[in-house]
Amino acid sequence: MNFRTNIQLQKERNQIDYNSKLLLIGSCFSENIYHKLNYFKFNAFSNPFGILFNPIAIEALISNAINQKEYTKKDVFQLNERWNCFDAHSNLSSIDKVELLSNLNNAITLTNHQLKKATHIIITLGTSWVYRFIETDTIVGNCHKVPQKKFLKELLSVEEINASLENMCALIKDFNPTINILFTVSPVRHLKDGFVENSVSKAHLLAAIHQLGDKRKQLYYFPSYEIMLDDLRDYRFYTSDMVHPNETAINYIWNQFQKIWIDEKASSIMKEVNTIQKGLGHKPFNPTSKQHQQFLVHLKQQITSLKNNYNITF
Repeated sequence: MNFRTNIQLQKERNQIDYNSKLLLIGSCFSENIYHKLNYFKFNAFSNPFGILFNPIAIEALISNAINQKEYTKKDVFQLNERWNCFDAHSNLSSIDKVELLSNLNNAITLTNHQLKKATHIIITLGTSWVYRFIETDTIVGNCHKVPQKKFLKELLSVEEINASLENMCALIKDFNPTINILFTVSPVRHLKDGFVENSVSKAHLLAAIHQLGDKRKQLYYFPSYEIMLDDLRDYRFYTSDMVHPNETAINYIWNQFQKIWIDEKASSIMKEVNTIQKGLGHKPFNPTSKQHQQFLVHLKQQITSLKNNYNITF
């Protein structure tokens, strides 16, 4: 008897190999995929403005990067002795205003550069719920623990999300016509919004993407949400908070991603990279032994070979 409903996925066109250049933007699940790509030494760059959950915030980042927005003192504010920006995650915040502005403008320049040369952009949407800062009537990417009363909480409609995604894609394709755009919905449930509210939120994201997808225009969808909710569908695949996928689930979803999106010719290289990564993480009982020294020489040779043949650096 089969106790699971396995999702059968078909291999995609324009797959990823070691010549690909990837940009990942969005919710914390995009970080999970990035860590896998980074482990296998693909050319990947992730979340220059930190984790962003809603489509409006992601659209703003893409627009600002393409138009090379310059952040100034009017774009930042101080709270609890730290300078913050509503467009960015608190990872970019600083106790020094000048440092924050430098971080923001450097991230804009870097994102512009990455967008221009990317072969693939992976955008992970987390929620349809947004917070509008009443003072400026703008939707923020991060509230930075500013008092709740200063925001209006809103649920984006399917039409609003679709319009944002359409604009996002138009901006990206105009800036980089050959890029492949891959959307996914984060399997992380936002239960602080409420069980029903989270379901509605995810449904709006899925419906908006469904209206958008067109492989003829190099727009794709990867079902990470469906794999977690319909294929795995068990709390043993969650961390102790019962919200985030655990390592087993992340590995499973990554394997599904690899099957359809990673070029088979890259598999042998990935195996070599994995062998080296395990070697680099090896902790010897006797670091000075002849056997370990020979092991290090062989490891160095493997690293040099990958660098010379595929320009892969460790």
